[in-house]
Amino acid sequence: MLTTTFTTAQLRSAVTAAVRAPSLHNSQPWRFRLVDGAIEVRLDPDRRLIACDPTGWAARLGCGAALFNLRLALAVAGTPAQVRLRPDPADPPLLARLVPGTPRAATPAESRLYAAIPLRRSNRLPLRPDPVPPPVRRRLIEAARGEGSWLELVIGSTAVGAVAEIAMSASRVLDRDPGYQAEVAHWTRHFPAPDGVPAAAGGPIAEPQDLLPQRPFGDWHRSPGRDFENEPLVAVLGSAGNTPSDQLTAGQALQHVLLAITDAGLAASMLSQPIEVPQAREQLRLALGRFGSPQMVIRIGYGQPGRPTPRRDPADVIDTVRERKHD
Repeated sequence: MLTTTFTTAQLRSAVTAAVRAPSLHNSQPWRFRLVDGAIEVRLDPDRRLIACDPTGWAARLGCGAALFNLRLALAVAGTPAQVRLRPDPADPPLLARLVPGTPRAATPAESRLYAAIPLRRSNRLPLRPDPVPPPVRRRLIEAARGEGSWLELVIGSTAVGAVAEIAMSASRVLDRDPGYQAEVAHWTRHFPAPDGVPAAAGGPIAEPQDLLPQRPFGDWHRSPGRDFENEPLVAVLGSAGNTPSDQLTAGQALQHVLLAITDAGLAASMLSQPIEVPQAREQLRLALGRFGSPQMVIRIGYGQPGRPTPRRDPADVIDTVRERKHD
């Protein structure tokens, strides 16, 4: 029988998965609610990063990732959703509305991705030099394409070095901004908290010889003389454009790729510095020879499991529920 509305129980169950999505500095910029039987994904204006994300790009990317988890949870429960992005121009914080689609059993691929949700985490530790197998590389490219985005794998030391230099240059620009530094410090946690990045999950303190930039979340040094990585697999996720809807689409693609990475037994971390600086983003696009807009740089490889970051309780991100009354 076709379900015409979602229920409070379905909302709460799906949000439990949605909140496991990544977000810049683990700021968790999302809220959810049930309105007339439809699930809404909304931007939380109180969690915008004023210095690090003045345009709201990262917040929309994170909400797109949460939307993908939400879709997976509903599909695995047998109630897949039809999604409309930004359905009401007069209500900008409303990013997506989900209504029930035709009931069906989850596909094996959906079930595997859903099982990867609690296992996915950013791994900021050094990765091993073992190469990522070609079938996995193809799977990641297809994951992005399936969500209306593209994934460019950066191959070869020269190409990786060029992307790394763009990322390092962008990081230096950002580090010169006192407001930016203060905001990163604000979201670095040296005490138990339901959000932000614990210092223990931040990875080692960066060294001058490192290939790729790192956020100053970590508070420990690695062994003297040890390089971080020589040539990790670097991928750039991009979208056709850079509108708010494009960013939501890219967020869904990002989470699909990250869950596919997790399911394949790999680790990953994200580098948004070259996306946060407009000139660096354009340099990155030109270096790749791509149309559209880069949305995230991803570092991929084999490594020990990363440390989990905390999440708020689903009840804390669900607004007052209003359900349609039936005669």
